[in-house]
Amino acid sequence: MSVITRSGALRLFVRARAFSTAPPPRLRRLGRVLVLSSALSTSVLGYAFFTDVSNIQPAPFDTRTLSDLVRAYIVYGMCSIAPLVDAAPTILDILFGTPGVNKIVESFVRVTFFRQFVGADTANGALPLLASLRTENKGALFAYAVEVDEKEAVGQTDINRQPTHKRTIEEIIGSINASADFEDGRGTLQNGHIGRRTWVAVKLTAMLPNAQSLINLSTHLTSTRAPLEPPVLFPGTPSPSDLSILRSSTSTGALTESDIHDLKELYNDLVKICTHAEERGVRVFIDAEHSWYQPAIDAFGHALMERFNKLSSNNFRRTWWNISSWTSSQSAKDSAHDRVRPLVYVTYQAYLRRMPAHLAHSLELARAGGYALGVKLVRGAYHPHEVTAHQLARSAGSPVGSYLSKHSRSLSISPDPEPPVQPSKNATDQCYYDCVTMLIDAISRDVHRSGQFGAPGIGVFFGTHSWTSCEFILEELVKKGLGAVECVGIDEVREDAVRIPLEVGERIAFGQLYGMSDALTNYLVGRVQCERPCVIKYVPFGSLVQVMPYLSRRAVENKSVLGAGGAARERKEAAALIWKKVKELVGA
Repeated sequence: MSVITRSGALRLFVRARAFSTAPPPRLRRLGRVLVLSSALSTSVLGYAFFTDVSNIQPAPFDTRTLSDLVRAYIVYGMCSIAPLVDAAPTILDILFGTPGVNKIVESFVRVTFFRQFVGADTANGALPLLASLRTENKGALFAYAVEVDEKEAVGQTDINRQPTHKRTIEEIIGSINASADFEDGRGTLQNGHIGRRTWVAVKLTAMLPNAQSLINLSTHLTSTRAPLEPPVLFPGTPSPSDLSILRSSTSTGALTESDIHDLKELYNDLVKICTHAEERGVRVFIDAEHSWYQPAIDAFGHALMERFNKLSSNNFRRTWWNISSWTSSQSAKDSAHDRVRPLVYVTYQAYLRRMPAHLAHSLELARAGGYALGVKLVRGAYHPHEVTAHQLARSAGSPVGSYLSKHSRSLSISPDPEPPVQPSKNATDQCYYDCVTMLIDAISRDVHRSGQFGAPGIGVFFGTHSWTSCEFILEELVKKGLGAVECVGIDEVREDAVRIPLEVGERIAFGQLYGMSDALTNYLVGRVQCERPCVIKYVPFGSLVQVMPYLSRRAVENKSVLGAGGAARERKEAAALIWKKVKELVGA
């Protein structure tokens, strides 16, 4: 009897436990925390979204989908939190190195920051994006977004690791083929390779086994270039003899034999890239980097322009779309027909104090050398890093290029007491406007010299996320007779646009980074009327692991590239468009 009683009690206990839904106390507390956190986060986001929608009018024209806008709102919402942005590289390093968590973080980064700022994992994978951009009358500047780790720049690489710079070069050549194949598929060969708007950017620090070789060449050039009158501040300005050192095979000053070997190989690889680009009719843009690389980058850039942007002595009689005006030989006709001028572009950073003297010297150097000058004009993206590096190098008891401590080293090689960058954002803006004026004057002279059909002696890519700067550029074009204001639109919806003739359109373009300033890009597409796309998106590609340094820099740059409150403005614009689309969906 007692056995039966005990069995019955046990069955009752088991049944009670089976039907009990009460979680353990610790789980209940965790659940409450999660519910309260979710409710609080939702309330904060809801209030922020309501505030954003209330404070801005949605853009009249935007091609992004609702999911694109939601992603942009999340990304720029995070970019609006300055402490989070500053700590992002460290946080991501920790999370990506934590087993179990890294997969979740990788998925989050891929669906947010990666899709916002990166075109695809591969060049061919970005082709649908290129097609989408072209339907909106936008071109693309392709870039394999692999950036050098600054630890690698100072020779702290793992010697057992296989170098990746050759793979980078193959990726660049692959992007040239993808760009050319895309344009071929659009039937843009009727005028040779002229008018194509899919180009390729290269970053020299990723094309060497060790970026320290570029720093060593920069150090050599800074100390051996002949002084100019008036002088050009650090990082100086190029000279036709800059790369003569590569004819040597022995160490010289800061350059080791290994440096000279690697730099010779870099030059040969760049010639290979540019030769292939010329054959396929794809322009090549050389990105600017930190000031300690810049003397070397300028030297390579101008050597390539002198070789690949060469103009004929009777250039004014040649045309860039009419075969018969070039030559009588059919084979030579076809060769000339396919030429793109300028083929090679070099980046000029307005935040460097050497501008605009450096730009003026470059214009004179190109004129004397008989080659077309390709200019990509930007403000610059490394200002805080430049200031910090210069202060670190100039601090008491710390000679340039030496270790300050076990974990700290400055790469700055500037001999000047002041940082190489402008002291303020306003000074950078003014320098940018001065350079714009100088370049548009040069374009005007070139158009009048060459006539309507002459091969361009200058090409300018205005990279800017500033509405004010874009309007200033358009005003200068109109002032110089390079554009005409006309009314476009239908019925009551009419606005002023700037009509750019084809010969001017072949010499200029506006550009913004992919995933940034889409409202400005769309505005320019409607504002600038030309037979060719005049607005270009800088579209990086690469695997998520490869482009993480690029994504970290994009987040930081949103504080400076977009100006004060730029990320917040992007967030608010996305919010207003989300609300607009939601109302349209409900109304439908």
